[in-house]
Amino acid sequence: MLLKRFIFSVPWKLLLAPWQQIDWWLLALTVGITIFGGISIRSAELNQGITDWWQHWLFGGVGLALAFFLSLCRYDFLLRWHWLTYAFTNVSLIAVMLAGISAKGAQRWISVAGFNLQPSEFAKVGMIITLAALLQSRSAGKIPSVLRALLVTAVPWVLVFAQPDLGTSLVFGAITLGMLYWGNVNPGWLILLISPIVAVVLFNVYLPAWCIWAVAMGAIALATMPWRWLSAVGAIGINFLAGELGHILWGLLKDYQKDRIILFLDPEKDPLGGGYHLIQSRIAIGSGQLWGQGLYQGTQTQLNFIPEQHTDFIFSAVGEEWGFIGCLVLLFIFWLICLRLVLIAQSAKDDFGSLLVIGVFSMIVFQVIVNISMTIGLAPVTGIPLPWMSYGRSALLTNWIAIGIVQSVANHRPKRKGRGARS
Repeated sequence: MLLKRFIFSVPWKLLLAPWQQIDWWLLALTVGITIFGGISIRSAELNQGITDWWQHWLFGGVGLALAFFLSLCRYDFLLRWHWLTYAFTNVSLIAVMLAGISAKGAQRWISVAGFNLQPSEFAKVGMIITLAALLQSRSAGKIPSVLRALLVTAVPWVLVFAQPDLGTSLVFGAITLGMLYWGNVNPGWLILLISPIVAVVLFNVYLPAWCIWAVAMGAIALATMPWRWLSAVGAIGINFLAGELGHILWGLLKDYQKDRIILFLDPEKDPLGGGYHLIQSRIAIGSGQLWGQGLYQGTQTQLNFIPEQHTDFIFSAVGEEWGFIGCLVLLFIFWLICLRLVLIAQSAKDDFGSLLVIGVFSMIVFQVIVNISMTIGLAPVTGIPLPWMSYGRSALLTNWIAIGIVQSVANHRPKRKGRGARS
């Protein structure tokens, strides 16, 4: 009775007034996935003697508090300090290379107050802020603006790739392409940007297709670029040279990175080595069938057939214990999160806010697609975590900081919805 009186006596409207315009649906969905992620992590660790799952909830709570705080702050201040953010991002990545902690062939972590933090995760948000600031001041519809954005992205990308962290470097690329598109860049230019990567793949798979692709890129350059014929010849030449350049870049990769890229096509070539993770993951997901084997009942998960399943392969635990239906529900929730992000981007009061949200959208979409694809054998194993689901304190805090910035954009919208950058 006293509790009921207390609940009705609290002036909830006054308490929630500072957050009246945040997207409560987005907040509820991300909180729900974080809770479900802790449950899945606990299941994956149940018979390993590890108790990291409660840290997932603890840091999720810290991230939620940060998101509430950031939603109160005006996101405009990020625009004034974007170069300082960019500098801090690069300095932190350099610090990892000089004094970082190495593990599993990579030097990605740095110890701060007893905790191992991964600066490359936070660098994603730093890049989103910097690119949003650059693209809101200069339209991406002009080549100098695009080149400026690519040059700014290249510095942290190189630092992350050198750690080496192939997965995060790919996320940087996805963020850049998504924000350039939202900033009104010509879609043909985006195709030309990624064309050398496609050319490398086709060169090693089917040479006639590689030749056709190079000619097609010349046609796109002819139709969309200035100095039409010169650009067309350059596009064809770059795509023809991409095959040989691919061999050079291939030589820069570590052996385990090469295995990850090759073995997803045929993991049976090395069933006890590089292909082991993928084989066991597919078995786990397949054994879940329609409704799953039940929480804490998955044989692959509980018998520890998938090493470190609580990190990048947490989706396989979901597939085994919650089945096809559980996977569909999780995918639907991610779809709802992305939908809310697009709606906020469209209703932001200015292009800077809209671009910030689209940067977060690009980061989340790419990570979800690649992580789930690699667990079922449709993409190489790249070490990209599943947002709010995989165990990883830096990744979890990064995602919550990103949501906090998005909520700031939502909370400071005009009462009547405005127009987004591409409305």
